[in-house]
Amino acid sequence: MKRPSRSWQTPERFLIIISIIVPIAFSSWQVLLNNFVVEKANFTGSDIGLLQSVREIPGFLSFTAVFLLLFIREQRFIILSLMLLAVGTAITGFFPSLGGLLCTTLLMSTGFHYFETLKQSLSLQWLTKEEAPEVLGKLISVAALASLCTYGGLWVLLEYVKLDFKWIYLLSGSIALILIAAIAISFPEFESATPQRKKLVIRKRYWLYYALTFMSGARRQIFVVFAGFLMVEKFGYSAADISLLFLINYLFNWLFAKRIGRLIGKVGERKALIFEYIGLAIVFTGYALVNTAEWAAFFYVVDHLFFALALAIKTYFQKIADPADMAATAGVSFTINHIAAVVIPVTFGYIWLISPSTVFFMGTIMAGISLLFACNIPEIPCEGNETRILKLS
Repeated sequence: MKRPSRSWQTPERFLIIISIIVPIAFSSWQVLLNNFVVEKANFTGSDIGLLQSVREIPGFLSFTAVFLLLFIREQRFIILSLMLLAVGTAITGFFPSLGGLLCTTLLMSTGFHYFETLKQSLSLQWLTKEEAPEVLGKLISVAALASLCTYGGLWVLLEYVKLDFKWIYLLSGSIALILIAAIAISFPEFESATPQRKKLVIRKRYWLYYALTFMSGARRQIFVVFAGFLMVEKFGYSAADISLLFLINYLFNWLFAKRIGRLIGKVGERKALIFEYIGLAIVFTGYALVNTAEWAAFFYVVDHLFFALALAIKTYFQKIADPADMAATAGVSFTINHIAAVVIPVTFGYIWLISPSTVFFMGTIMAGISLLFACNIPEIPCEGNETRILKLS
């Protein structure tokens, strides 16, 4: 790996700073979305489902990242992706209609999903297997702190300044763009210890990783799309209220994500994921049955806390994979993650019109299926020991 010109210019510091930039843009977009589409664009459940399905299309196409790497280096590509995310966020508020939001969301989401694909690839290339769980947890913690600051700022702008949605979106996107320019200028390009394959890689022995990734994408949509919409539509939470909930969520992540990563390194991926999926089954059932705003908020916070445990899927893959497969498999895994994500928001949006509880009971079933997959992870996963049963080569 190329030695940076200054001691602070390290790959880990690069990963930390880009983890700060994303919450400023994407978290602003996310936390304001449900109130913006209801108050300014008069969305229904089916409209929000359609918008979220369109948002996931770039995630489904994440496998194309490996082809673009034939023309652009990963580190430059991740900077370009951040720019798309920031611009898409900045202009969102100026297009308060279904058609306008579909276009700005597609732009923002293209940058976000390419960024997430490349971040996973670079993290697993630059970090050793021993340090990966703790450092990945640290990245979540740093992002959570950035989100805390972002949500605190949003709450002040909404509650006291009474700033219109479009100016908040513009401000968030502009701040992100300034930081992107600074990081592009400040850091040298780092080399990976192992050259990456510039083609699609799909291996039979990775099947359990693919299955866990697929179910993770399916379950996540229940939280991202419908849990937040439940808070606004059923319980009347304002944008400021949602901002406070996110503040609580990211406070927990800031305090515990690094420790969770360290814990995963000690207890192993199997136990961590089993615990996560049992907890998620309880949470989704709670969403389906909840009748008070306070209990809904409780489940919302607990639901978000479980997300930190999902990094165990990444560290499981790092332990079983060929080091040259990281970049190619990152794109494939994000595509697999988003197969269900493209379909679930729009289809479940119609189910929502009939029975919101059914949507969450389906989430409980998904958590149960994920639990069965997690039980198939070996105590000590490695190349040649990818699963406890049903080994494919």
